Amino acid sequence: MPLIVLLAAGFFITALLYASVGFGGGSTYAALLALSGLDYRVLPMVVLACNIVVVAGSSLRFARAGLTPWKGALLLTALAAPAAFLGGLFQIDERSFMALLGGSLVLTAATMLIPVGDQTEGEAGSLARYMPLVAVPMGFLAGVVGIGGGIFLAPLLHLTRWAGPRAIAATTSFFILVNSLFGLAGQLAKNGAATFTGAIYEALPLLIAVVLGGQIGSLLAVKFLPLRWIRWLTAVLVLVVGVRLLVGG
Repeated sequence: MPLIVLLAAGFFITALLYASVGFGGGSTYAALLALSGLDYRVLPMVVLACNIVVVAGSSLRFARAGLTPWKGALLLTALAAPAAFLGGLFQIDERSFMALLGGSLVLTAATMLIPVGDQTEGEAGSLARYMPLVAVPMGFLAGVVGIGGGIFLAPLLHLTRWAGPRAIAATTSFFILVNSLFGLAGQLAKNGAATFTGAIYEALPLLIAVVLGGQIGSLLAVKFLPLRWIRWLTAVLVLVVGVRLLVGG
């Protein structure tokens, strides 16, 4: 079976599972593309484009439902977005990129394994006020390696009781959308429009897969598979790929 077909299937499933819970699936897309041997210079552009396609729909859905806490979401995103653009501009060699991607995937796995429990609406924790401090490094990382940063942000928002679960999902989705847009803009400025056009042309089946998966996931709300299982399965995948990249093989 052609590699692009296997990748498209993986991207479809990832988008389907994550669209309804506010994530774009960028860390999993990056893991799959890293395994495929895609040129590291175009990998972030493909991942960020897929992120945008998936979370644009979920961000709109959350906003229409009145679930997005705009004051807090805009503050976090306004701090992270310029850093995401600078991250996209950042020049990095292949070895350093793979090491940074591997490290970010291992960190992603760690954050996904943090138990969040059954959180309810209520008073924010004392550490919630410090969440803007982590937005800048998350934004920069998002721009460099092509992951939206929401997969790091969401567990911290839950642990600090920044808001209720639905508000956190809405904030995470918006955070990923804007960071991915700014990160992609930085990547475009660095690599040129021709490189981006060529990458998107080659990755068109993947974009179609995430469009379909994201729409179906949003409609079905992924009720057939518990979120905890999704988190664990994804954590195992990105952990294995992250460790493999870090050890150079």
